[in-house]
Amino acid sequence: MEHTLVLNASYEPVNIVHWKRALTLLFQGKVEVLAEYDREIRSISFTIRMPSVLRLLKYVRMRKRFRHVKFSRANIYARDLHTCQYCGTRCSSEDLTFDHVIPVVKGGSKTWDNIVTCCFKCNHRKGGRTPDEAGMHLIRRPKEPAWVPTMLHITIGIRAAPDAWRDFLYWNVELDSDT
Repeated sequence: MEHTLVLNASYEPVNIVHWKRALTLLFQGKVEVLAEYDREIRSISFTIRMPSVLRLLKYVRMRKRFRHVKFSRANIYARDLHTCQYCGTRCSSEDLTFDHVIPVVKGGSKTWDNIVTCCFKCNHRKGGRTPDEAGMHLIRRPKEPAWVPTMLHITIGIRAAPDAWRDFLYWNVELDSDT
């Protein structure tokens, strides 16, 4: 492995750099090492383990690259605060699903304005009906969030991220039109 994950001072992913750039940042005193590979880099005067994850010591403001929030399951849950929009129960991601306010079979679309976070019990109760038909009421009407996720989208040009990176990366898969 020749790549190093660089995190902002707030532990958010910023970039992936070559190990040589990682050592430059380390020797300049700009970062701290959070994880290392087993591989060592040797010179005449010292030996150092290759850094896997670095954290910047000073916070770097990132430019807002996104004009809108990516439509994804994780962002729907974040918008709705992991709370069922019918009964108000706060749940973990594993105990949530999302619900089409206007079902797809009745012309509803997969958009920010038609999808809400829902617990399994309420989703089953509502079925393929509208909230009015099911006698249910939304806590909040769905809409596209105005906030921009702080998560930085990094395209990893390697087959799999190293295990040491997994604690620091937030995996967010964009919903496709068939889901």
